[in-house]
Amino acid sequence: MKWNILYILFFCTVTSVSVYLYIFIPKKSIDVPNKLENIPKRAQHSLSKAIEREIFQTPETLGAEWTEDTDSKQRNAVAYFKASNKFQVPAKITRMKHKLNRHELLCQLKTRVPLTMIKAGDGPFTGEEWEKSLPKENLEAKLGPFKRCAVVMSAAALRNSKLGVEIDDHDAVIRFNGAPTKGFSVDVGNKTTLRLFNSQLMVSQEEKILTNPLYNTGVLIVWDPAPYSKDLHKWYQMPDFNFFQLYKDFRSQHPDQPFYILSPEMQWHLWDIIQENTVEDIQPNPPSSGMLGIALMMNLCDKISVYEFLPSHRKTDVCHYFQNINNQACTVGYYHPMTFEKKLVKRIIQSKNYELYTYGRVTLSGFSQYFCPPANSSSDKNGS
Repeated sequence: MKWNILYILFFCTVTSVSVYLYIFIPKKSIDVPNKLENIPKRAQHSLSKAIEREIFQTPETLGAEWTEDTDSKQRNAVAYFKASNKFQVPAKITRMKHKLNRHELLCQLKTRVPLTMIKAGDGPFTGEEWEKSLPKENLEAKLGPFKRCAVVMSAAALRNSKLGVEIDDHDAVIRFNGAPTKGFSVDVGNKTTLRLFNSQLMVSQEEKILTNPLYNTGVLIVWDPAPYSKDLHKWYQMPDFNFFQLYKDFRSQHPDQPFYILSPEMQWHLWDIIQENTVEDIQPNPPSSGMLGIALMMNLCDKISVYEFLPSHRKTDVCHYFQNINNQACTVGYYHPMTFEKKLVKRIIQSKNYELYTYGRVTLSGFSQYFCPPANSSSDKNGS
């Protein structure tokens, strides 16, 4: 009886203090224990449930302090981009007849979102220049399968995380856009195996991609928003940002630097799955670089640790760990359907809630870990 009373007092204290800290103390000042495994299992479970109520069952799971104003902005963004419909997304997109379980959703991703890069001879990518520029070795053969991989977002929530050593301990690490490691390695590590960046960044004069040493490390992959039709000829004539000549210039000046172009197929197949598994209409724009990177690494790795895609206790409206720019859109997303990407990822994670809350890390299994039947037709979908 005595021990039961002590346990109840301990549990109430841990839960009350944790919830108080989460609600009332600025997130950057929260001191969360680094050894949650030292808390008794039953208390861990209760604490995890309390955290889930605080994080996952409110819109705050979407990466920033969520308000009615934020919700209104999100709805307005969807309406605005649907009206403009720059990428000619069909008005009616199918929805799944039933909510897929974790395995079913992973199999949808595995069978429908394979790793696809542009190869010489694809559509308009023909001729001597493209033959010389585009890699002849496919990405899987270039890198080979990995056991453990880290997907490191550029979120400012990584500041003061001291996760650098943990991140570098992975077999492969993917980073995004112009996110640096120099000067930030204590929090984000040094290792860079792949770097995925968008065409807007590539053509930016400030980035100086031809001479910037940041782009001399790891395998580079660039992507550009393309029409929903995935028509390569149409895309080539009217890219979102015309990076094609700059890509050839880079390959000419840096012939030993592996550099790939992500196929439009991959971005829009991924978008389809997000929309089909979301009740609401989402932005008719391609997924974010972060979501594309997650799908990319699930093709290459057995186990993936994703850092600060879903928010930890360090969440903030500051955009990036290497800049001091406040913009809620960086974490909630108005152009990209990031709100809905995060909901989808939440459905396939394996890790415990307190690991996310404490470390900003969620764990996913790669596609190699799942046996899936061939992709079937739309028999499991309803028209919308």
